[in-house]
This record gives sequence, C-alpha cells and structure tokens, in this order.
Amino acid sequence: QVQVVESGGGLVQPGGSLRLSCAASGRSISIYAMGWYRQGPGLQRELVARVFSGGSTTYADSVKGRFTISRDNAKNTVYLQMNSLKPEDTAVYYCNYVPPRSGSWGQGTRVIVSS
Repeated sequence: QVQVVESGGGLVQPGGSLRLSCAASGRSISIYAMGWYRQGPGLQRELVARVFSGGSTTYADSVKGRFTISRDNAKNTVYLQMNSLKPEDTAVYYCNYVPPRSGSWGQGTRVIVSS
C-alpha cells in the first residue's frame, strides 16, 4: 500500500485559491488512478477529482471548472489546484487511490473558506 501525506490547506477568503499536494511513498502510483476526496462538516467523504494513469481527469459537478487535478509521476505526487473557492468547499481534503484503499488514507489537509 502507498502512504500519502497531504499538504497545502489553510484559511482562504471566498474567491481565493489554494494548491494542495499529495506526496506518496512506499510504491509508485504512476499506473494507478488517484483522486482527491473531501469530507465537509457533518457530511460523508466524497470524491471531487480523479486523474487516471494516462492523465485524463474527471470532476464532481460541484467543482467542475474551478478545480484542476494533476500528477507528476516522477515526483510520485498528485496536486489539486483550487480556484474560485466557496464556503461550501470547506472540508478536510484527502488523496487516495480510485477506488480508495482503506490502508492508504492520510491525515488530510484542512481547507477553510471564510471571510
């Protein structure tokens, strides 16, 4: 199983931007689909963006056009560029395989969108 460390979260005003990073270790993620998930207050964890091994991407409707997922296989890292952030984007963000593997959840990185 891969181990991941998410970073880049923080407090940002509505309309602002953040870039999240997910550094993987233990094995290469290059052949796997990887995704960013989030869990908002009182909500279930949801998949918001996915990148396949070939680089193609999919997004949840709620973030389409605002978030961009990418990967750098040489660095074994996955990124999430988040623009035009909204208060409803407030959540803890995690990365994992798609579909997720129970042993590969990290601690997540908290994003708070508030004025």
